[in-house]
Formats: sequence, structure tokens, C-alpha cells
Amino acid sequence: MREFIVEADGGSRGNPGPAGYGAVVFDAATGQTLAERSQYLGIVTNNVAEYRGLLAGLRAAFDLDPTATVHVRMDSKLVVEQMSGRWKIKHPDMKPLAMEASRVFPPERVTYEWIPRERNKHADRLANEAMDSGTSLSSGASGASGASGASGASLSSAVSGASGASSSSGAAGASGASGAVQADADIRAAKVVAAPGWAPADMGAPATFVLLRHGETALTPQKRFSGSGGSDPVLSEIGRDQAERVAAALARRGTVQAIVASPLARTRETAAAVARRLGLEVTIDEGLRETDFGAWEGLTFGEVRDRYPDDLNAWLADPEARPTGDGESFTETATRIAATRDKLIAAYAGRTVLLVSHVTPIKTLIRLALGAPPESLFRMELSAASLSAVAYYADGNASVRLFNDTSHLR
Repeated sequence: MREFIVEADGGSRGNPGPAGYGAVVFDAATGQTLAERSQYLGIVTNNVAEYRGLLAGLRAAFDLDPTATVHVRMDSKLVVEQMSGRWKIKHPDMKPLAMEASRVFPPERVTYEWIPRERNKHADRLANEAMDSGTSLSSGASGASGASGASGASLSSAVSGASGASSSSGAAGASGASGAVQADADIRAAKVVAAPGWAPADMGAPATFVLLRHGETALTPQKRFSGSGGSDPVLSEIGRDQAERVAAALARRGTVQAIVASPLARTRETAAAVARRLGLEVTIDEGLRETDFGAWEGLTFGEVRDRYPDDLNAWLADPEARPTGDGESFTETATRIAATRDKLIAAYAGRTVLLVSHVTPIKTLIRLALGAPPESLFRMELSAASLSAVAYYADGNASVRLFNDTSHLR
């Protein structure tokens, strides 16, 4: 897969005032300049000009190779932090530009780095030339800026709702709660504290976890508790078809560099389908297994309510409560998942890894990234063979980039 470096800049003489942008695309391996973009924008603000430069650079890279990965370098701390998902985008002029930029490539194929202005001279020169001339300039290998779509990929930088999918089996699906989490894409999982002497620093490429829930089993449409303490069902015929569909979708994106799966049969079978398409090996990690639901394994929510009403009420009210028969509490699951997350972040720093897991582990990773309370698990919908994504940065911040995407199953 080709890798491009995009450097972009924008300026406004008066802020707002006469403005322009410049962008340049380099081959990451050779350093060769592949395309340049610059344009006079009329009277706009400096920040809008910087976003327009970013958008032009991404579009130029897309024209060269829509399957490439892109590393963006800019001297705008604002644009870098907002596009990385660590700062909110509040200004109405910048929100649509940021959303448009996020759609050019799938977000997991784009990383951002802040650089000092003296290291961004090429793009800065193009922006100033555009402001000087007041005319549109365009040159380079690929002609006009062209398409801005995300090459058909469905991963987006927004955190989406449940898109009408049916309730999932397992902990939160079996509870009967059907409301999907609807979160702003700009939410940050942790605060960034400006300490004395704080200065912008390169966070580097994040470790990106693409989270895949296994395909359907015979228990899934019946909405039965299916954890790690009971039977170990395999995929149904529908589940195997779902696994092949998600494998084809991930192969088209071409971004996954490693695969790690839960040890249970349904996840190993789903992971194997993807691994065959991508030519990768599957690593098994015990930490990704589903919660042990104790005596509730194989039962519907209604059956549990009839047989163990007091235990069920306690479990719904307290994350430390265990399912009947010494099952695993949500607190215990979260502790296990957090430890597994930290281990995998260290092992796959700067890489994109597919984690094939279950309802509760995936929802827990999303919850922890958002800093949401334990009860939020009951307010998320997670469909069989759905995709979610979280990026983890070196400063400890996390950015939820996708939730419960099932577009590949349609």
C-alpha cells in the first residue's frame, strides 16, 4: 500500500481578510513531490483557509491513489487536534469543512502531526503565492482536485447510532434496552490539561482498534445470554455469510495490519474468514472473551427475570453484581478489558488491528473510551458482525471513530 505525506497551510491577511491555501503531496518512501494545490479564497478567516488547505491536500492524495494511507503534517495545532478528535469543533464555518475532510479517506488511514511553521515552508509558500496573486493555481501529477468521497469505505469519523439493527444477544442486548448511543464525533475520552510550560508535541500515529463482533449463532436471533461460561456455539449459516461479507469489506479497505480474536468458537470462526481474505494470521487473546453469565447462560432475558428476579434486578442496578451462579460482573469484565486494551495498545502502537470479540467487551471498550458510566452498556445496540473503531493516542486520549456499522451486510 502506498503512503503519502500531505503538508497543508492556509493564511488570511486581516483574519478575516484576503486568504489562500497551499497543499503539497509527497511520496513517503522517496520524498518526491507528487502534487501541489493552491487557491485564492477571497475574504475568509485563517482557520477556514487552513481547513481548505487540508481538504485540498487530501483530495489531491485521493486522486493519486484512493487506497493509500496518508500522514498529514500541519503547523495549525487547531486543525491537527480537531481532526484527531481531541478538540471539539465549535465554529459553524469549520464544522462542514472538517466533516468533508474526514470523508475523503477512511479515518483509520489518515494520521495527523503538528509541525513548526519553519518545517511547513512548501505549503506556506504556496498559500502566500495564492494570496499574492488572487488567482487559482493548480499543478502536479494528478490534475484537478477531483473527487472527495471516501472511496466507498463506510468507516467514518462520526459515532453513529444503531441504524435499525436487531438487538444483540449477550449482556446489554438481553436486557431489552434498545436505545443506541448517539455521541458527537468530537467528544474526548479524557481531559487535556495545559500544564505550565505546555507546548504542542507530535502525538504520532495512534493504535487503532477496529472492533468486530462475531457473526450470528443459533442463539443470537433468540436473544439468549451467550457468554464464556456455557456452551460455545459456532456460527450459523447466516453468521458464516456475515463473516464473509465483513471480510470482503475489510479487504476492500485494506487497512488492517493484524488480527486478534477471543478464544471462543464464534469469534475464531469469524476471524478466520477475515484472515483468509487479508492473508494474515489470527492471534488469540483470552482477555477478549465474553462475560461469563453463570447460570443465565443460554436463557432469554424473560427466563432470567422469571427464575432469578432478585439477582437480575441487582445486576441491572450495580456493575459489581454478578449473574447467578458466580458469573462475572461488569466491573470484573471492565478490569479485564482495560488490561487487555493497554497490553494491545503497547503491542500495536501506531498500527491498525482488528479485534474480533463479543458484545460486552466491545461495548466496554467504547464506554471506557468515552468515559461513560457503566449503565451506558444498556443503552448501546451492537449487532452481529458489526464494526466499531477506537483510536488510542500516546497522550492517553482515545477517539471513538465508529460504532455499530452494519452497512457491509446490506
